[in-house]
Amino acid sequence: MLIESRPSSDPELVALLVAQQRELREIGAGPPGQHVTPDDDGRYLVGVQAGRAVACGAIQAVDRNVAEIRRMYVRPAHRGKGLGRQLLGALEELALWSGHTVLRLETGRHLPRTIRLYVSAGYTEIPAYGAYAGNPSSVCFEKRLLVPA
Repeated sequence: MLIESRPSSDPELVALLVAQQRELREIGAGPPGQHVTPDDDGRYLVGVQAGRAVACGAIQAVDRNVAEIRRMYVRPAHRGKGLGRQLLGALEELALWSGHTVLRLETGRHLPRTIRLYVSAGYTEIPAYGAYAGNPSSVCFEKRLLVPA
């Protein structure tokens, strides 16, 4: 999979985010409504396979040292092939290049495969933070990134 940086206005990225939100709504976990707006201050990566955008994710700065992984998604037909892990590694590299040494993320308890991916990649569960605090369906993770010598 080729991983490219894309602006938040990229039509293929927006299509991936719409598909993600639709899928979450179908399982009863997504916000109501159809409109999806990418985070303008997120730095997006898109995974391309055979000329088609099949995965996406972003990092968004929380502060100088901490960034949050957001909008991580792999189209259903492409899951189970290691693309999520590849994209996660690229997001971690982007965070390091951007000066962040800690990555945080939130996902839903109803996504056990996603949770297994994060745990197997070295993420540790932390108390829910920010807008996720108090939401029983949220689970949050954190990873301290190793700065290359």
